[in-house]
Amino acid sequence: MPLAYRRFNDESANPLEHVELLAASNDWPLARTGEDEAQIAIRAGDAGLQLTVSWREDTESLHVAAMFELKVPAARARETERLVRLVNERLLMGHFDFWRNDGIVLYRDSLLLTGGARASEAQCESLIALALRACQRHYPAFQFVIWAGKSAEEALQACLFETAGEA
Repeated sequence: MPLAYRRFNDESANPLEHVELLAASNDWPLARTGEDEAQIAIRAGDAGLQLTVSWREDTESLHVAAMFELKVPAARARETERLVRLVNERLLMGHFDFWRNDGIVLYRDSLLLTGGARASEAQCESLIALALRACQRHYPAFQFVIWAGKSAEEALQACLFETAGEA
């Protein structure tokens, strides 16, 4: 999914300023919850997401967490955990977590900027785009497990088929 982006030229800026401009360019509602954190509400296909992007000075990293707008019932927790493990085996970057006590599924990833490196607009855009693609691609599998009662394997197989040709 290509993202729109308004250009920002200040190399010394807090990386969250790049995130703010990316959100504005895509008409995503953004709220700065502090100097080092922003929250964005995004639709990625059928998935409603709450994206939190934070600058972690202690680890010199820009962290993204995308939380699905769904709650996992206790009866589907074990199968959801299995699905998270299966999905994570296939991901090259980032990972999904399941917070059982809260019934929350989220995707997390980080951009390391150690040694005083500066985040570029392209890096910030890629970090968010990877999160959106992973969530959009795997959201149906989580729905199948949670609401349709499918096994993790069935749900993943149904969601990860590749289409050939054009309709």
